[in-house]
Amino acid sequence: MNLARREHRKKLQQFFSQKVISHSLFWLFALLILLVFEQYNHGFFFHLSNNILKIIIWAGLVYYNQLYLIPNYLTKDRVFTYFGLLILSVLIITPIGNIISYFKYANYPDYQFFLTRNHHSYFLINFFVAGASTIVKIISDWLLHQREKSILETQTMQSELRFLKSQINPHFLFNTLNNLYALTLKKSDKAPEIVVKLSEMMRYMLYECNEKKVTLEKEVNYVKNYLDLEALRQGKDVEIHFEIQGEVKQQTIAPLLFIPFLENSFKHGLNHTISKGFVHIVLFIEDNDIIFHIENSKPDSVPLPEHPRSGGIGLVNVRRRLNILYPDHYTLSIEDQPNVYSVDLKLELD
Repeated sequence: MNLARREHRKKLQQFFSQKVISHSLFWLFALLILLVFEQYNHGFFFHLSNNILKIIIWAGLVYYNQLYLIPNYLTKDRVFTYFGLLILSVLIITPIGNIISYFKYANYPDYQFFLTRNHHSYFLINFFVAGASTIVKIISDWLLHQREKSILETQTMQSELRFLKSQINPHFLFNTLNNLYALTLKKSDKAPEIVVKLSEMMRYMLYECNEKKVTLEKEVNYVKNYLDLEALRQGKDVEIHFEIQGEVKQQTIAPLLFIPFLENSFKHGLNHTISKGFVHIVLFIEDNDIIFHIENSKPDSVPLPEHPRSGGIGLVNVRRRLNILYPDHYTLSIEDQPNVYSVDLKLELD
């Protein structure tokens, strides 16, 4: 029963959304307004025909204005020509309507006298109707433009986010497989454990990260897996510490938002450190406000790689994602000191 009602309501909405129906209803409503304030001195049908004639004249002016004058002159910055033609059209159609009314009032001399004496008033009324249609057209076109602009911006944002995610996932996978390859060459016992961690992370990326938002708890677990994997790869000489201050509840966050910072700290920090290095991470949580703080040690000098590879897209992408997903709801500060590199991301979650 409810399904039948919804289908019926949908058909009614489609019916009334059609321009012919909506415009007809508008003019019918205008006719009813005229009839309500009419004084019936000579019978209902006499006054009904008079008001129908008014509606026909007004509709002619409105549609001539909106369908021809506005698109051909006003929208093309020919403002003076437009207003000249609008006034001319009112000057032409007003006498035509008055002549028709004059002959219609053949048996009513008082109406004919009133008509000839107030000819200028009909011109002003018709010009007001035409001018009002111009204002309505401008406002409706502006609203339509804003709606189309909003739809286009939404589509652009969605396509950009899909593109940025497609860069993040292969970027991380590329680094991890490189690490795994190095351990397999050494025949390290850590390789199987890395495979398990990697499979859990890939499952998260494949099945969870397709959503616009994920729970903060899932994202934190992903970060923990990432750090466990790096701890296995880096060895005992590296200090990796992750602390959570606050309570992780059901807050939601954009997926893979912290990973570029983690990748950056290991790739440009610990990977080039000869002596003991560190990566310290603190996640402050207060209701829906979080602060992600990460700092890593830096070597005195960074050696040039023997085989340079492309990279560095992570931080650029995360800035872009933040601008799209959290405009005016985040602050990102990066401090690059001689021996320490730190990042603070303050984020207001939904």
